[in-house]
Formats: sequence, structure tokens, C-alpha cells
Amino acid sequence: MKKMMRMTVIAGCLAASAAWSAAALAGTLAVNIAYKGAVQRTVWQSTVDEFKKANPDVDVKVSFIEEEAYKVQLPGWLSTQAPDIINWHNGERMAFYASRGLLEDLSEDWKKNGWDSTYASTKEASSWQGKQYSAPTVYYSWGMFYRKDLFKKVGIAGEPKSWDEFLEACKKLKAAGIAPIAVGGRDAWTLAGWFDYLDLRINGNAFHQQLMAGDVAYTDPRVKKVYTAWKSLIDNKYFIDNALSYDLDGAQPFLFQGKAAMMLMGTFIAKGFPAKLAPEMGYFQFPIIDANVPTAEEGPTESIHIPAKARNKTDARRFIAFVGTPAISAKLADGLGSLPANSKSPAPADPISRIGFEILSNAKGGISQFYDRDMTKEMADEGMKGMQKFISDPSKIDDVLNELEQSRKRIYKKS
Repeated sequence: MKKMMRMTVIAGCLAASAAWSAAALAGTLAVNIAYKGAVQRTVWQSTVDEFKKANPDVDVKVSFIEEEAYKVQLPGWLSTQAPDIINWHNGERMAFYASRGLLEDLSEDWKKNGWDSTYASTKEASSWQGKQYSAPTVYYSWGMFYRKDLFKKVGIAGEPKSWDEFLEACKKLKAAGIAPIAVGGRDAWTLAGWFDYLDLRINGNAFHQQLMAGDVAYTDPRVKKVYTAWKSLIDNKYFIDNALSYDLDGAQPFLFQGKAAMMLMGTFIAKGFPAKLAPEMGYFQFPIIDANVPTAEEGPTESIHIPAKARNKTDARRFIAFVGTPAISAKLADGLGSLPANSKSPAPADPISRIGFEILSNAKGGISQFYDRDMTKEMADEGMKGMQKFISDPSKIDDVLNELEQSRKRIYKKS
């Protein structure tokens, strides 16, 4: 009898302890944020601070992780002890985890918050099998950043609109001893931007998406045509030397110091430009290669999510609703050098963001999410390793494409 009483007391204590722990957790919100640079970290911290001010009953514990490390650690968090909020990317990147049951279904939140209309343009990229698993925050344009003063110095009259005009600009810059294009190939995704735009301009978005889905062979002549156009830029030495030695942060100083004139990149880097240089930085649409191909653009969408294993989903839902308001969406967009995903947010004031908005608004050929967001991660990793191999030795086009085709057959179970 005494033993049974002791067991009853212990059980009661454990139950009370569990209830206390649950109550303690209920007011604690764990947020993991990926960021690039101090500016992005600052705007996210400010957003969290505003949420805490509006919700003083919630104790927010935010962890900032540099983006490349974040990508590596995320799978482990989601499958074990997950935070309550993560920021991530829409499209295939989101679907990869949603399809494995690692993200919370937010379809009811979309209905409750009226996001079907507010986020109509990003709903498809936020969905997997008809359900929504993300709350979009911002999206951004990709295009060519350039030094206005260097263009003027070498006699480039205006922003190149056609491929011939672009090549002529590169020729003038090189003749003046200025590298036409900076790229940080050690970050393989920066190379993927080049592949995407060359493919979109040469073959169009419909073909591009078929390739991303694994439905086109990498030995297809149309894929080789993309690499051949890329090779001509490399052979003419239009990129900085030893591009694979630099990541994005290492490549940007070539622009800042006037050693290179252009860089293909997303508008999110604009907020990190030195203040004294910002007036000299311009931005233009990636040149048209074939006027018969409908013009498509890169418009990646950033998002926040609630992991399926989150412990405080109640407050997590309060957080995504707060971030989804027009004012906060606009603030995030401004701080991140992007465009607000919320259609009710005010238009961006930043000149480069406005140009990006116009570029995306006139994308008659559609909008892609980006190379490693439009395809399965395993194939994207193989593809970007192939790009680095190609940059290292452009004469190996056929070897690279044959290896990628073998990867495609293995990953997508193609014969």
C-alpha cells in the first residue's frame, strides 16, 4: 500500500512538473533566423522587438545563424528539437520539407488572415499538394548591378538592353583594364544565377521549368547552347580572374573598388553598399538574347514557417500573422532590399527596388524562383558542382553535361 502511495505521489509530481513545463513553454517563442550581413540581422531584430512590444506576454528567444551554416543545420532542427519559427524559401525548397511532414500546414492561417488575396501572386510557390506551408515575407528581383561612373568613363552610352549591346559594353570595359563582371563562384549559387538567366533568355521559362523538373536531358542541345554562350564570356575574360576563389562577400569589393563594373545579383545586396558609393550604383534588366523568347525573370520569394515539431504553435501563429501585416511586410522589404510580398504594403521608396518591381511586373514569360529553389535539392547540388567544374575548365562542357545527365537519371529515376 505504501509503495502504491509513493508511486501515486511521484506520478502526481511528474504530472505537475510536465504541466508547469508546458505552461512555461507556452509563453516562450523560439525563432531561428538565417541572415546575410549585419543589415539583414538588424532588420529582423527590429521586427522581433516590435512583436515583443505588441505581445509582452511572449518571451521571444531569437537565434541568428549565417545563411550558409543555417542551410546545413536546418534539417537537423526540423527532424529533432525544432524551433517555433524559421525563415526559409518558397518553391521546391519549401516543398522538400513539407512533403516530409516537417512543416506545419498553414492553410487555415491563410484563410483567417485573408492571405488568399493579399498573397495571391505567391500562393502557388507557398503551396504543396494544394495546402499552404509558408507565410511569404518578401520577394526580390535579379538583374545587373553596375557602376555608372565606370560606364561613363569608358564611353558606354546607356544600360545594355540587347545581348549585342551587353557584349560591346564588356569589350569596352576590358579594353580599359576594368573587369566587366564580378562573380563569387566559391558560392556556387552565384553561378546558378548566370545559368538561369542564360537559359531563360535563350530557351524560355517553359523549357527552363521542364529542366528544373528533371524532364529534359542535360545532353539536350538546348542546354549545351546555354553553356556555350556562357563559355564565350569566360573565353573573352569578361569575368574577374580566379572567380572560384571568392564568395559573394569577397567579390563585391571588386565593384566597390572600381576593379569590376557589373555583377548579376539579387536586389538584396543593395542595402550593403557603402553609403558614398550608392549614388554610383545602377541596376538594369538582364539583356535580351532572343527577342522571340518571352521575357522571364528571377523573382525568389522568402518566407517564414512553423515547423511541424514546434512546441509553441499558438504564439508562432501570432508571430506569422504579425509579420504578415502590410506595415511589417513593408519594413522588412525595405531593410532587406526587397519587395513586400503583401500586396497591401506601400510601394518601395528605394530606387533599385522600384526598378526591380518594374522588371518583375513586366515579366511576360513568367517568374522563376531560382535554380536551387525550383528543383530538388540533390539535383541542384549536383548541378552547381558541375557549374564550378565548368568555370574551372570551360573546355569540359561535354564532360560536365554527361555527368549531370547521369545524375538526373539517378535522382529522377529516368531511363
